[in-house]
This record gives sequence, structure tokens and C-alpha cells, in this order.
Amino acid sequence: MPAASPQPRRPRSGSRRDEAARLAVLHAADDLLVEHGFGALTIEAIARRAGVAKQTIYRWWPSKVEILLDTLVEDSDKRLPVPVEKPTAESIRGYLRDFARFLADDPAGKVLLALIAQAQHDPDTAKSFHKRYLGPRRDQERDMVARAIEAGEVSPGLGPDATVDALVGPIVYCALTGSSISRGLVDTLVEDLLRPRSN
Repeated sequence: MPAASPQPRRPRSGSRRDEAARLAVLHAADDLLVEHGFGALTIEAIARRAGVAKQTIYRWWPSKVEILLDTLVEDSDKRLPVPVEKPTAESIRGYLRDFARFLADDPAGKVLLALIAQAQHDPDTAKSFHKRYLGPRRDQERDMVARAIEAGEVSPGLGPDATVDALVGPIVYCALTGSSISRGLVDTLVEDLLRPRSN
């Protein structure tokens, strides 16, 4: 009698379960950060909220910082993309307004602020934050400004790097200190720093 053939594998079901668990961990981490702050955020609490074992989390992430960075990178890419179309002063203004709303209202914006704060006194956080998020995003923002300059859409008195710092810095400072970020601030930054050329 021939041996029964083995049951076919169903690798996709495991992948789906893994992806569901991964997303549950990311959502749990940013929710708990907003609710309790960075200092009170623990792997144990994330595991409980996500409904997964701690071992599952440690298999995928070495620390809560790396979980938060995954959350930040994914949510920023979805909800705060850097404009890739031909940049103008108005598209840069729109991006800065979206950035201000992201910091004020989005859980991932709170993650960004928490990681900025943590990076000030934790070299490992600073290194990972710069490598995985700040460096790549800054490259995109610098490219946005540089392309706008090359296209003759803006004519800032500063170079692209310094212009990005001058545009983004005040918005981040307001968010870190709990101040409101007004549309007027963004408008002033755009008008004073980019000096769009008149036709």
C-alpha cells in the first residue's frame, strides 16, 4: 500500500499570521507611547496589548526603540510622504503644514518627538534614529528643496541643507515644547526662507 502523501504546506497562512502579529505590535507600541510616555513603555506592556508573547517580540526586535522606529518609518511613509512631483513653494508649504499636523495629531508624530528626546541622551537610540529615519527623510527633504531651486521655483538665501533646518527646526521646537504650530508660522517660514521668485 503506497504511503500517504504528506499534506501540502500552506506557507502563506503563517505569513499572514506573522504580519498580523507584527502590525498588532506596532499599533500597540504607538498607542501605549501616547497613553503613558516613552519611560513607561515596556516590552511586556506591548506584548499584552498586542496579544503576542514577549518571545515573539524579541525574535523580531531587539528593543522598544526599534519597534517605535518601525512604526515611525511605516506611518511616515503612508501619512507624511515627501512630495516627489515637481516641487514648488506651495508644495513645500503643504508638506510643512502636513508635518505640523503630523506632530500635533498623529500617534506616529508623538513617536517621532519621543525618539528625538530619547536620542539626546542615548547614543544607541541616536545612531539608529539617524540611520533608519532621520537620515533618509532628510535626504528626501533636501532633494525636494534642491529640485525646487534648480527649477527656479524658489531662491533661498541658504543652501538646501540649511534651508531644511531653518524650515523644519521651528516646527519641531514648537512641538517639543508643547506650543501650538500656527499656519502663520509655516507661511512666514516659507515666505522668508524660500523667497519664491515672481513671474
